[in-house]
Amino acid sequence: MKRATFALTLGALAAALTGCNGAAPWVDATTPSPTPTASQRSYGDGAEAPAPTETPEPVVNDLETGSAKRQLDAGAVVADVTYWSDLALDQWTAAAAKPLSLSLSTTITPNDGQGVYLQRASVTVVPDGGEALPVQEDASTEPHGYLVLSPYSYSQTFTIGAVPDGTRSVTLQIRYEFLVQTTPTSDEYAKQTATDSLTVAIAG
Repeated sequence: MKRATFALTLGALAAALTGCNGAAPWVDATTPSPTPTASQRSYGDGAEAPAPTETPEPVVNDLETGSAKRQLDAGAVVADVTYWSDLALDQWTAAAAKPLSLSLSTTITPNDGQGVYLQRASVTVVPDGGEALPVQEDASTEPHGYLVLSPYSYSQTFTIGAVPDGTRSVTLQIRYEFLVQTTPTSDEYAKQTATDSLTVAIAG
């Protein structure tokens, strides 16, 4: 009888020790520990993680290489235009007078010897997020306009005035109005229009 009792006691002790390897009865083994969120994580002496900052998108600058060349269609007329500024772009500040120069020449297909004339060139300056400035224009005083059929050309400089503080860029909306002679000896003309747009960064 004593041997049986001793064996039973050892069996109970082994079962008790085996039970100690499991989780405590007050812990739910199926529930994982919560993972702290980004706002709950701390750095150093209890400081919260800094909020992420947004990086502003880079500003497009069509004159960043010093000049911009465009080819514009106006019916049978093709205008080749070059834009540039004699003022360094890092000086294109909101308050500065900012010169925009352009040179234009045209071709026409078919070229039967008819004339191509520029009646008017205009520039509208639109600051980003702001209202357009008054239109600047150069209207020809010649009867039909400036002769711009290659090898003849037209050059002009427009000045972009002050824009509101905080302006990051300006959009220059440019319009060209042509008169095209219908035949080399005709007194009749057809009107053609070409438009262009440039974006230039404002230094600040």
